[in-house]
Amino acid sequence: MTIERFENGPRFCRVLSHNGIVYLAGMTADDLSGDTTQQTRDVLAKIDTYLAKAGSDKTKVLSATIWLRDVADFDRMNAAWDQWIDKSAMPVRATVEARLAGDGYLVEIMVIAAA
Repeated sequence: MTIERFENGPRFCRVLSHNGIVYLAGMTADDLSGDTTQQTRDVLAKIDTYLAKAGSDKTKVLSATIWLRDVADFDRMNAAWDQWIDKSAMPVRATVEARLAGDGYLVEIMVIAAA
């Protein structure tokens, strides 16, 4: 059983691959000055980068979990999501409202994908 870790940090690994499945940690925007749509775009760009490191891409996303600071921003998040996702390869998805790690974080997304 081989586990490949990418960017293994002091508390968690950003992305790892095991048995043909890629697991990404929850991703947040680096620039917190944007609104929910912009932060979602930033997060999705990070997801693209990390999936590529593990030999995957958004067409292979199996599952996505999305946390929003305020569920009233659901449509704003979806504006970015709908532009990003491949409509022929939709994953299962859950979106919930949650208190995030800091006041500036408006969205966090975690995905699981096939390698």
